[in-house]
Amino acid sequence: MARIEESQYGSTPFQKLLGHNKEILISWNRLGDALEKGGKLTAQLKEQVRRTLAQSNGCAYCKAKGKPELHLFDEKISIAVGFAEVFIKQKGDITDAAFNVLKECLSDEEISELCAFITFTAASQYFGAIMKLEPQVPELP
Repeated sequence: MARIEESQYGSTPFQKLLGHNKEILISWNRLGDALEKGGKLTAQLKEQVRRTLAQSNGCAYCKAKGKPELHLFDEKISIAVGFAEVFIKQKGDITDAAFNVLKECLSDEEISELCAFITFTAASQYFGAIMKLEPQVPELP
């Protein structure tokens, strides 16, 4: 059970916790939608990065959505996921050597999008961890 009651605003348990501050919920969702659906990086790459981050960021709700699906990895996904793992381990203190690996495979636009996606996703997962957001249990018939 989450640490605070869900608000009436939002369509997911995560959003309902943010919904106590409607303007934050709206802005958070807008940025989340832009990062998830737009840009140069594929939805598949972003999902594998999200799954990778979820394994370490302490949010049971996020972690329950699954581990990275290794069979879907290509070179670009592998580089992005590897960078996400470095971000987790280094707490954002990325060396030039690690960053230069990105530059060998991704454009500046893709790097900017990836870094924005990683940091936003980590923030979302930290919020879920702080609130002790748990996975939804399916109702029995």
